[in-house]
Amino acid sequence: MPGRVTDLIHRHGDAILAVGLVALMIVQVWSLDVSRPDKLATTAGALALLVPLARRVRVPITLMAVLAAVGLLGQWLPKRVLDVEAFGLIVLLVVYNGAAHTSGRRAWSAGAMTTAFGLTVLVTDPDGVTFGGVIFFTLLFGAPWLAGYVVQRRRVSEARMRWERDAAEAAIVDERARIARELHDVVAHAISVIVLQARGGRRLLDSEPGETRGALDTIEHTGQQALVEMRRLVGLLRESDEELALAPQPSLSRLDALVDQVRVAGLPVELVVEGTPVDLPPGVDLSAYRIVQEALTNALKHAGPARARVILRYEQDRLEVDVADDGAGTTNGDAGGHGLVGIRERVSVYGGELEAGPRAGGGYAVCARLPYASKR
Repeated sequence: MPGRVTDLIHRHGDAILAVGLVALMIVQVWSLDVSRPDKLATTAGALALLVPLARRVRVPITLMAVLAAVGLLGQWLPKRVLDVEAFGLIVLLVVYNGAAHTSGRRAWSAGAMTTAFGLTVLVTDPDGVTFGGVIFFTLLFGAPWLAGYVVQRRRVSEARMRWERDAAEAAIVDERARIARELHDVVAHAISVIVLQARGGRRLLDSEPGETRGALDTIEHTGQQALVEMRRLVGLLRESDEELALAPQPSLSRLDALVDQVRVAGLPVELVVEGTPVDLPPGVDLSAYRIVQEALTNALKHAGPARARVILRYEQDRLEVDVADDGAGTTNGDAGGHGLVGIRERVSVYGGELEAGPRAGGGYAVCARLPYASKR
């Protein structure tokens, strides 16, 4: 039973509130010592407020217009008729509603109508326009308006945050699908190598046992790498049911061509390799290339006139990818697109680490560390 009441209030709360306030106003008016025609006229005005009050969120401007009309009607009625507490509550609710549920031009219209209504009430006050009256009516109309404005701004802020969160989640899903496509090709290539080596080893099994052993070693090594990449691929597919497709896969061996393309696009880039290059697992090789590509692309977009430096640092158990620029940008893709989202996803897939942010001397830096060892 309590659940049904809560659901009823949640679904029809505005209508229930409108009926309650209008009914209270009518009861209070009919308890006054005024003429029957005045009571009937005020009751008609209260009933006119019922429908727009019940739909106050959808028609805030219409509700304010009806309230203003009822207020003008009250100028020809005994003052006590609109002095009832219920009408005052309705006024406060309407003013709050006008600020809380309008934006843009409608907010300006609601503000102008609230100001006009407040000035009318102030000017027609029996005590005349006094300093105390100005303060009182300013607080009377200003407080609910300010409360409604704060609620409206908070609602807009929350909506923007939801939009940004949804956009970020969509970017993550897209990046995971892209990574999955790439890993799919890595695994497919590995299986092709295994099949070819097995076929060749079978032909050489009797005549050249040494060559057969080499083929079997290649099959073992390639198969292990394929299993690791397959586990990563399955992990991504469990989080996203995006349909996969084939795409050509680059690697660090083609990084010079990428750097040349970025230079032609207008960003001078220096490429530095530190340490002794090693034979990387295909997935790590591909991800390192993509990280450099994404970081340089974002530098082109956000750094302005700048220079960039790419460092590939081969350490004992990991590859460190360091991309830095000296431009004026303070972001590397988080603001407009989702460049860092993709980089983070790639680094996390391989159990690596990522540091990204503005540099102390100006510009932006992205540093990713990708372990060589397989994460099983």
